[in-house]
Amino acid sequence: MTTASIMIDRVVDWQDTDAAGHYHHSTVIRWVEAAEAALYEQLGCLHLFGVIPRIKYEVAYRDRLWHQDRVHIELTVSRIGTSSMTFDFLIDRDGTVAAAGALTVVHTDGAKGGSSPWPEKIRAGFATGGRQQPSLTHTTTTN
Repeated sequence: MTTASIMIDRVVDWQDTDAAGHYHHSTVIRWVEAAEAALYEQLGCLHLFGVIPRIKYEVAYRDRLWHQDRVHIELTVSRIGTSSMTFDFLIDRDGTVAAAGALTVVHTDGAKGGSSPWPEKIRAGFATGGRQQPSLTHTTTTN
C-alpha cells in the first residue's frame, strides 16, 4: 500500500492575485491546507485540527498562475515520524508545476503540552491510506 494522498481542484480567484495580476504567494498555503483538510476528512480524523501545529513550511514558486486558471493541488504524506509528519505538495496547471514544497506538522497533547506520538490507528491511516477522493465540498467546479 502507499501513503495517503489527495488531489483537489481550485480556480484562481480574483482575491488570490496580487497587483501584478498573478497568484499571491499566500494563496499556496490556503490551497495546501484545503487539501490537508480534505485528506483528514476522508481518513476520518478531522479532530486533529487544533492538535497539529505547523512546524515547517517551504515552497518553491516555479511558474505564474493567473486569474481564472484551473489548478490541481496534490498533497502526499512523504514521512511519518513518531510525532511529526511531512506532506509534499504540488500545484500544477495543465501539467506545468507552478509551486512545489513541503509542510511538516507535529502531533501534540493539548492537555500536557509538547509533542506526543501519533495514535496507531491514525498513523496506519496515513501510512497505508493510498489515494483518497475528496468530497464535493473540497472541489471547485466552473460553469
